[in-house]
Amino acid sequence: MDVPEAPAVPLFDNSHELDAIWDPLMIAVSNVLRCGDYILGNETEQFERALAAWLQCGHAIGVASGSDALYLALAGNGIGPGDEVVTSPFTFIATVQAITRVGARPVFADIDPHTLNLDERFVESVITDRTAAVLVVHIFGQPCDMDTFGTLAGHRGLALIEDAAQALGSTWRGQRTGTFGDAAAISFFPTKTLGAAGDGGAVVTNDADIDQKVRRLRIHGALEKYLYTVLGTNSRLDELQAAILNVKLPRLDAWIRQRRAIADAYSDAIPRSACRPLDEDERAKGAFSQYTVRVPDGRDSLRDYLCQARIGTAVHYPRPLHLQPALSMLGYRQGDFPIAEQACREVLSLPCYPGLSGSAVSRVAEMIAEWQVNVGGGL
Repeated sequence: MDVPEAPAVPLFDNSHELDAIWDPLMIAVSNVLRCGDYILGNETEQFERALAAWLQCGHAIGVASGSDALYLALAGNGIGPGDEVVTSPFTFIATVQAITRVGARPVFADIDPHTLNLDERFVESVITDRTAAVLVVHIFGQPCDMDTFGTLAGHRGLALIEDAAQALGSTWRGQRTGTFGDAAAISFFPTKTLGAAGDGGAVVTNDADIDQKVRRLRIHGALEKYLYTVLGTNSRLDELQAAILNVKLPRLDAWIRQRRAIADAYSDAIPRSACRPLDEDERAKGAFSQYTVRVPDGRDSLRDYLCQARIGTAVHYPRPLHLQPALSMLGYRQGDFPIAEQACREVLSLPCYPGLSGSAVSRVAEMIAEWQVNVGGGL
């Protein structure tokens, strides 16, 4: 008798989200298509107001992507040629591309070995008289220590920018990430906690001057139509994506609770002798855009084993930014940031999204335990 094959557990599946909102989603999309107002119309204005209210911050500016949001957050703060911006080598390359796009120089500092977020002790050691900003990254949706970074930036007279691309829905001491610094960047890439049906992003800030600068920069630098006071770019959240996000945003709190429940279930079920979850500061509540574990021995072996069991995984990230060929001009070498380099050898992201069943979580945990017994990896 044939044994039925176990169902696949994909790394990402948004069918649960879509099923819950399909009818209002189709109405919203249809309304945009019929009205013909596709760029910076009512849907975008409504979403910007709703997002700012949800974050409890002053302003939200819809832009074309999370990458553009990072660039515009820096540009809106006046960061440019001759400046240095300190950030993490353990993040997606868009973080550093934004720094180079404004003409500034990225400067790396190593990360905390427990949370994998930027470590303020290492940041302090690389600040110079050319440092203009610290760009913190809330990696995997886990908040950085914003108390310490706020104090550091304030004492040093530096801009504090948050890369909150993965962190919408996380909090530090009950305050939403993205609302601590001078400005923050959010991504609405489809796999994020609030995902569009394509690219999208937002810059959020409590500073009215930064708000106006970013709004001007996103439409080619126009103060009014055909009057350009600065050279900007073309980066606008389109009406279709805004309409989709308007339908989704009221459900985000519930979806974040589901992500946290899944993370708790993983932490209870996964054998700690095989791999370990990242530490979560007691002052923080993560959004868990990814649920990431560390596998000190045999990460790639475990990933292959899970793949054979039809369980999706990802490595965020396999190579730290200071060792990327495109950034060789910065002059960093292997060994410069050993904690980040070790993290890249060990991290593995597991399926984590609203609608992921308890049985799926149990299956992932069982396969990890089975791998440890059969292959012998782990701690």
